[in-house]
Amino acid sequence: MIIIPVKEGENVERALKRFKRKFEKTGVVKELRSRQAFEKPSVTRRAEVKKAIYIQKMQQEED
Repeated sequence: MIIIPVKEGENVERALKRFKRKFEKTGVVKELRSRQAFEKPSVTRRAEVKKAIYIQKMQQEED
């Protein structure tokens, strides 16, 4: 369970923003969307390889 302590005099909007950020980091929504439809293992692997290639390319450009 996510707990966000609201400080004295803190704006509710700011606390809500902190809650949303913390909730996003848990990955619950991302997992829910991925479970909505079955994805074949080969498609999953292909996506992982594509992501790895992209990350590697970005690191090479950085150096």
